[in-house]
Amino acid sequence: MYAERIAGLKSSAIRDILKLTSREGMISFAGGLPAPELFPLKEVSEAAQRALSKYGSNALQYAITEGLMPLREKIVQTLAPGSTRLTLNHLIITQGSQQGLELIGKLYLDKGSVVFTETPSYLGALQAFRLFQAEIAPIATDDQGILPSALRGALKKRRPAFLYLMPNFQNPTGVSLSLERRREIVEIAKNNDLLLVEDDPYGDLFYEGEKQTSLFTLSEGKNIIYLSTFSKTIAPGLRVAFAAADEEIAGKLAMIKQGTDLQTNTLGQYIVNEYLESGLLPEHLRKLRTTYRSRRDLMLVAMKTHFPSTITWNCPGGGMFLWVTLPENWDARDILLRCLEHNVAFVPGQEFFPDGSGRNTMRMNFSNASPENIEEGIKRMGEVLKKLS
Repeated sequence: MYAERIAGLKSSAIRDILKLTSREGMISFAGGLPAPELFPLKEVSEAAQRALSKYGSNALQYAITEGLMPLREKIVQTLAPGSTRLTLNHLIITQGSQQGLELIGKLYLDKGSVVFTETPSYLGALQAFRLFQAEIAPIATDDQGILPSALRGALKKRRPAFLYLMPNFQNPTGVSLSLERRREIVEIAKNNDLLLVEDDPYGDLFYEGEKQTSLFTLSEGKNIIYLSTFSKTIAPGLRVAFAAADEEIAGKLAMIKQGTDLQTNTLGQYIVNEYLESGLLPEHLRKLRTTYRSRRDLMLVAMKTHFPSTITWNCPGGGMFLWVTLPENWDARDILLRCLEHNVAFVPGQEFFPDGSGRNTMRMNFSNASPENIEEGIKRMGEVLKKLS
């Protein structure tokens, strides 16, 4: 017999859609994928060679659970430059941020535990928390992110294990929390002894202005777990990410990780460490921002040209996604089936709503498609949508 928690487990709708997108001629706006042609292949290859040359067999050996010390030191200095408050004991390296979510679930969730999330929220997080039979309690949002008033109201009724949120260019909506709301959320958490889980895979992919101040910084690292990754900035296949928290929480996450996989990929950590040491990341990030901003803008223009006027969408200041709203009586899942017949795909927004709402919404990824495919794919979608208007 399988464990009880497996009974309600479902495959990711996004992963299921991605299986269909592999067929010839398919244009996909479905996956949250970085552009493979922008991976720093030469530089990563050189970093791997340096790692093997400098560290020899140590780069292929087991390592400590918390992660490679030089890599953690670099991350600590990035998170809190010049600070003595944040140390190596506050940080562990994980196999992607998804593992961080799983470790947090193992640490805090029992059957029936309540988790507050934005609505809509990241599907991978919802899956991770539901695996531990948690109850997801969605908190209302608008075009500036989670509503502090809604959070206050929810806290008067229920006591969650934690609040999970993506303040920067959220997956799926691309929305970012304003600085004013960030401060307000941190204050609410402080006053209510509420643990925050801040997931920040897209923070460096901003297209206007400067990088936003994290909740982790605003809260001075207290009562918060911060997750981030090199998957969106270097390459996802390396599976190198990290979690930062106070020493007690970080220590418990490390103990749980020991029973999960012992440690994160040693060679991958050395490669990321060497790449960071080379000083190449800032220029690479500029290249990513320029390219992704161009693709975002191209998609926006194409949608304005080809989509019916009854359909609306946002313009995110960074990240990888646009959020599209259809007329209220339309079902994005039915539209997806029609679009697949024309070899174009997206993700229905309903998958991201804990309560199953959002039938008339869609998530569109612009980072992974070429300019030519963006123009052609949006044109194909427009033809389908106009027949329904």
